[in-house]
Amino acid sequence: MKFANFSSPAPREREAMGNGLSLRQRLLLFFAAIAVGGVVSVVGGLWLGFQHSGLPETQSAFVTAGAVASFGIIGIAAWVWLLFDENVGRALDRLAAGMRAQAHADGAGTFDAAPGRYLGDLGPAATALTDALAETRDALAEAVERETTRLKEEKARLEALLSDVPAGVLLCSGAHQLVFYNGPATDILGAGAAPGLDRKVFDALREAPLMHAYERLVAAGDAEAVSDLLVATRDGARVLSGRMRLLEGGSAPGYVLTLRDVTGDLAAHAGRDRLLEEIFDRIRRPAANLQTVIGVLAEDAGSEALNAALLQEVGTLAASVKELADRYDAARGSWAALPSTRSADLVDGFRARAEAAGVAVKAEADDLILRCDGFETVALLAGFARRLKAAGIAGAVTLRLVEDGAGAMIELGWTGPALTVGMLEDWLAGPLDPAAGEATGRAVLTSHATECWPEAEDGRAAILLPIREARRAGARVAAIARQVVYDFDLLLKPPAAELAATPLGDLIYVVFDTETTGLLPEAGDEIVQIAGLRLVNGRRIQGEVLDMLVDPGRPIPPGATAVHGISDRMVAGAPGIAEALTRFHRFAEGAVLIAHNAPFDMTFLKRREAEIGQAFDHPILDTVLLSAVVYGQTESHSLDALAARLGITIPEEARHTAIGDTIATAEAFLKLLPMLKGKGIVTFGDVLTEVRKHGRLLRDLNA
Repeated sequence: MKFANFSSPAPREREAMGNGLSLRQRLLLFFAAIAVGGVVSVVGGLWLGFQHSGLPETQSAFVTAGAVASFGIIGIAAWVWLLFDENVGRALDRLAAGMRAQAHADGAGTFDAAPGRYLGDLGPAATALTDALAETRDALAEAVERETTRLKEEKARLEALLSDVPAGVLLCSGAHQLVFYNGPATDILGAGAAPGLDRKVFDALREAPLMHAYERLVAAGDAEAVSDLLVATRDGARVLSGRMRLLEGGSAPGYVLTLRDVTGDLAAHAGRDRLLEEIFDRIRRPAANLQTVIGVLAEDAGSEALNAALLQEVGTLAASVKELADRYDAARGSWAALPSTRSADLVDGFRARAEAAGVAVKAEADDLILRCDGFETVALLAGFARRLKAAGIAGAVTLRLVEDGAGAMIELGWTGPALTVGMLEDWLAGPLDPAAGEATGRAVLTSHATECWPEAEDGRAAILLPIREARRAGARVAAIARQVVYDFDLLLKPPAAELAATPLGDLIYVVFDTETTGLLPEAGDEIVQIAGLRLVNGRRIQGEVLDMLVDPGRPIPPGATAVHGISDRMVAGAPGIAEALTRFHRFAEGAVLIAHNAPFDMTFLKRREAEIGQAFDHPILDTVLLSAVVYGQTESHSLDALAARLGITIPEEARHTAIGDTIATAEAFLKLLPMLKGKGIVTFGDVLTEVRKHGRLLRDLNA
């Protein structure tokens, strides 16, 4: 979104808004007219009396009487106006603001009729009206909730289903703006720019592959067509395999994009190709030399030098083959995607299979997560146990699974005679298990890039099977990103209009707040915490939040720590100011900024513009000024006072934290929006015109 031409509304709107006078202004003009009329009447009456008296010497008496009467009338009119303004004008404004809050801001608290105590039955009538409105609203909400319960349940099921899809799923509009994304998409794109509703997908992914696929599908004109593609993230850190399918409708339809991270796959394939090239290169020369030597040998079989050369070439070839084979064995495990298997599950599966074959099992295992195919490993071990019993070697076994360096060691032991290497090799060469088809034990070892061998000591024998990768299981399983973020209304969003003419509900907002070392940026105070959240289509996007501590590069005074609770120890190792503001600028790109007492926060941002090479030239709304527009300039407009009027609870532990104050400011803004609309303030230009009327309260930052 371009932030140009937003300093004033359209001429017709400006004219319509400029002609309106508030109730208190009208009352002031009314009493001023009474005072002027009274003064004119007194002066006129005294002038006529002087003309009829015919006594010139009484002129000074008439003038004195007129002046005293005029000042008296003006004083009485001013005194009565002050009383009327305080008990009627302001009271009506307060009642109107309270009624507007009840009408438009859900959860705005109870209606306060106290300001209308001198307005006769108006206060009780307003109370009755708001109570009736609340009852009607509650009844309607209850009815709607009953009727939509089924839809909510279906929506929850759909969200759960989509959140558990292992691939990243993006839904984009025809303008390539994000309308939907799921948790895996957040993980996949997290290394670059994190996704955000109504942001361009090109902020996270390279544009050319997506545009080529999109143009191919549009040109094909087939609703069932799909286009496979390979695309990298903007920073080039990840390569993604994707599939694009168009949505129906329009000349510029939206599309669904599914993504899978293939960076590791490509690296594994590239490593395998390089290894194969090196194998052929290193074997080719010794083989050629060996061929030459053998040819000469045919002519001179008795040459000792020839025999030595032959042995040298054979030795070189054997050493190369051995080294390359070792490297191949070490690398081949990375070419197969092995699942994660918990040691307890593997032990339980082995116990069930072995006991079904009549083998008694005693097992002990560390709590590990193994990188192995659980089915194949259990089948291999159960096959060993079954053959041990069939051969009369052991009818009971002990399975031990312990951590071993970066991996784990599986020991299948028994009391009795040792197993020979030849017998073990025969077992590995045969079918693994009747249920596993033709698969062999050797194939299992090959797919896991490992080996197994027999051992014996002090009447005990065992088969040892190492697993290359394993880790301790944590006490708490890491949470899976299950959220799905969407707003399908964005698919139908019209092209952006001039900012001044754009309805407030159509704008994208970033609400933010900062905590600092002090109140004087010009004296060297710096940011220690910055937080922001995005508002799209009039609602908070739960997953699109920025909250970070900042190293200010200077000590934090104890007085500041006492306010926001952030100490020098907490910011040690945190990003510096330049990095933090660069990330915040990227987070707020294309949005209108909202803050409470914005000039304070913006001063800290703007003084770093040259350092980060970015300008904070966003449009800005200040909830202090918006509160003044709704409630009048004479009310208190602190965040606490505004939250209390709107029924917003700020937890004590969240107050004076950047994220806590940001959430409170966002909730206040969302409740002020319908109240502004109720006053006829609909577009961004309308808001600018109104907030500039309160310039002596706080400076508007929109130049």
